[in-house]
Amino acid sequence: MPTPDVISVAQLARLAGTPDSPVIIDVRIDQDFAADSRMLPGAIRHDYRTVATWGAAYQGRAVAVVCQKGLKLSHGVAAWLRYAGARAESLEAGFLGWAEAKAMLVRPDHVPPRDDRGRTLWVPRSRPKIDRVACPWLIRRFIDPGAVFLFVAPSEVRDVADRFGATPFDIEGVFWSHRGPLCTFDVMLEEFGLQSPALSRLATIIRGADTDCLDLAPQSAGLLAASLGLSRMYRDDLAQLDASMGLYDAFYRWSRDAVGETHNWPSTGAKG
Repeated sequence: MPTPDVISVAQLARLAGTPDSPVIIDVRIDQDFAADSRMLPGAIRHDYRTVATWGAAYQGRAVAVVCQKGLKLSHGVAAWLRYAGARAESLEAGFLGWAEAKAMLVRPDHVPPRDDRGRTLWVPRSRPKIDRVACPWLIRRFIDPGAVFLFVAPSEVRDVADRFGATPFDIEGVFWSHRGPLCTFDVMLEEFGLQSPALSRLATIIRGADTDCLDLAPQSAGLLAASLGLSRMYRDDLAQLDASMGLYDAFYRWSRDAVGETHNWPSTGAKG
């Protein structure tokens, strides 16, 4: 059982990828990180030696600190963060314990470079419907919680990405786009190495809605209808994205926790 100020792998794995996830901070030393540069979902990498400088940025926030084995580095950084006003815990058994439990890890191969504020920058086409909302949801929940999305006219996506050092997606001829029957969301799961039954189930729903193959999953038609409704409720793409995050959170939690649950009211034996 974890001691106070320690969070277990099982506890953090339940929170990762959800709106309730703490900020996950990776403080492994360079040698350990070079040996395995995968990261926990949404993790931010910081130098433990300068925590007194950057720690104040997490005041008032819940934080889980990850080092290699869950010993001195994560405990020390978590203590510094608590001193700075954060609600910080150390991950029990550290990165090695997380990897041994086969919890989700993000492959770094295709994570875009970050700007001077540590954010990844992405450029999709304006007026999103399915993929261009599902992918930002995935990125913010599992790759980079602070990711910036610059919605622009379709004809300007490549040039804006080039001029602003950003990554274009969901247009023809770029790395992050449809591949055969797979939509961009599928491609991101594959390239980032995000594998779980829940995300695979969610991907099928999204693919059905995004490619008009509504027979892929019973939920695809509902996702499409809700997405089209949201696109008409919001003229501003960022406002639509913010409003849609909860929709994808709900589909993810259903995919992870509620697939076998049915609506059982009124009960079979109910009488008028």
